Amino acid sequence: MCGRYALYGPTSRIREQFDLDEEFDFVPRYNIAPTTKALVVRSGSQSGRVAGLYRWGLIPMWAKDATIGTKLINARGETVAEKPAFRTAFRRGRCIVPANGFYEWKSVQEGGRTVKQPYYIRPQDEDELFGFAGLTERWVSPDGEEIHSCCIITTDANTLMMPIHNRMPVILAPSQYDEWLDPARTDSDHLRELLRPAESEGMIAYPVSRAVNSSRTDSPTYVERA
Repeated sequence: MCGRYALYGPTSRIREQFDLDEEFDFVPRYNIAPTTKALVVRSGSQSGRVAGLYRWGLIPMWAKDATIGTKLINARGETVAEKPAFRTAFRRGRCIVPANGFYEWKSVQEGGRTVKQPYYIRPQDEDELFGFAGLTERWVSPDGEEIHSCCIITTDANTLMMPIHNRMPVILAPSQYDEWLDPARTDSDHLRELLRPAESEGMIAYPVSRAVNSSRTDSPTYVERA
C-alpha cells in the first residue's frame, strides 16, 4: 500500500516535470497522510495540465457520507477498473500525484520484539520526482458541501521493495503521463497495462527516523537516512 509520502518540490521542479503553466498552491510537506490535502495533476478542461489540492481518500459520488474516504486511500491496480468504488473515477477521473518519495514500514526484530521500521523510497537522482497513478472524484454532501478527493493506485512490489513490503505505488514514467491523463482514453485493458511495478533501477530505499510514524508531525529530517 501507500499510506504516507513527501512532496517538497521545489515548485520549479514540479512545474517542469509535470508540464504545468498555471499557478498552483504548494507548501513543502514531508509527511503527507490520508485525509489531508494532496497535490494532484489532471488534464485541463480546455488543454494542458492543471494542478490542485484534493483530499486524500477517495469519496465515490454515490457515498452517503465522507467517512468512506478513510478506507479508500489506495486502489489496487489489478481490480481498479471493476471495483464499484473506483471504476467511475478510473474512466474519467485519472490523475497523477507528484512525490519526492514515499514511506513504507518493515517489520524488524528489536530487543526480542517486533517493531515497524520506516523506510523512505525516492528516486536515486534527487532532481527527479515520482508521478504516482491516481484517481479523483467530486462528491457533494446532502447539505451541499463539495469535496474533491483522490487516491493512489498500488501494484506488486518491485525487487527493491520486496524486502520491505509486498505492495508499492504505481509510478508512471514521464513518457506515460499524457496517455494516463488523456480523458479520451477509455480502454480499461490498455490503461491497466500502465499499472505495473516500476523498475528498481534509479530508485533508492533507506531507513529513516521513527518520528515519521506520527501522522501529526512534519519535518525535513524525516527524509534523512537514520
